[in-house]
Amino acid sequence: MAARFIVEADGGSRGNPGPAGYGAVVRDGDTGQIIAEAAEFIGHATNNVAEYKGLIAGLKAARELDPDASVDVRMDSKLVVEQMSGRWKIKHPDMQPLAAEARTVFPRARVTYTWIPRERNKDADRLANEAMDAGKAGRQWEPREPAAAAVEEPLPEPPAPKAGWAAPADLGTPTTFVLLRHGETPLTPEKRFSGSGGSDPELSDKGRWQAERAAEALAARGSVQAVVASPMRRTRQTAETVAARLGLEVRYEDGLREVDFGDWEGLTFAEVRERYPDDLTAWLGSAKAKPTGSGESFTTLTHRAGVARDKILARYAGRTVLVVSHVSPIKTLVRLALGAPPDSMYRMELSAASICAVQYYADGNASLRLLNDTSHLR
Repeated sequence: MAARFIVEADGGSRGNPGPAGYGAVVRDGDTGQIIAEAAEFIGHATNNVAEYKGLIAGLKAARELDPDASVDVRMDSKLVVEQMSGRWKIKHPDMQPLAAEARTVFPRARVTYTWIPRERNKDADRLANEAMDAGKAGRQWEPREPAAAAVEEPLPEPPAPKAGWAAPADLGTPTTFVLLRHGETPLTPEKRFSGSGGSDPELSDKGRWQAERAAEALAARGSVQAVVASPMRRTRQTAETVAARLGLEVRYEDGLREVDFGDWEGLTFAEVRERYPDDLTAWLGSAKAKPTGSGESFTTLTHRAGVARDKILARYAGRTVLVVSHVSPIKTLVRLALGAPPDSMYRMELSAASICAVQYYADGNASLRLLNDTSHLR
């Protein structure tokens, strides 16, 4: 069944026209939980232009989660709501192409527009102001670590049973992520940094053998119903090997790609420590630090992986999904499920072609079921 989303959008201009930015959030239509955010500094523009751009960004974020969803747009701009609802004409030439673009994101029959007072649009307003603040500082808005508090909470303790094990509340069938790291590449045994900004290596002979063994093991379990993978070559090759064995198609999700390691790509840890000691120390000490020459921190990755997780959960609710990715995204999903701090990633071992499993429940909780299983490779 297609999802139902609530999009809250806003935009602002300090000067009207002046430095402008927008913000938008996508909420689950049933729980009200924020599952995606968007914001951007757009330079010199009017309030109305910024509001329309926020609307478009919110609709596109919802479409990425589920292109078949129905959407309730809520904004504190009476102008945009009335114009998009068809009750007011759009006369201004700057507004007409933006309104036309907004109408192309979803079919009209699946989008409704509701005016809300400004105090009920605080999240979108906050993001718009964050974007304008970033622009004033000469940079673009960067997402914070995703608000995954509900996912990161520990599972509740069941009531003490009178006899045997207590039955948990009926939360329906959980959504299960079977997290498979790609097989080895020529860089893997040498422990070289290999992210999304390097040579995009393919699997080695051993890596292809590992992918085949993983395919055999997953086919024997017989529970995988969908396959989603990072678009990088090594993950595509691993996912396609398994999917062919399972008789499934592969869907690609850019949010599952590895971190861009910048100037560290292709280097060993020792080589990075020798060439970039200060940057490496900063990176090991803070999730907000970026590798030399990279635009991505672990904080950025966490937001990206969290959005990818929520998109997969929305599309495959109640099913078992094979998620083929890399070391950093998989560790991030595991730590979010556990509610563990960012530095816990340095305390996890994740071998090539290893399997982890996380289950997500209807109440927002998550449970780690398996970590770094390599029994199929022995």
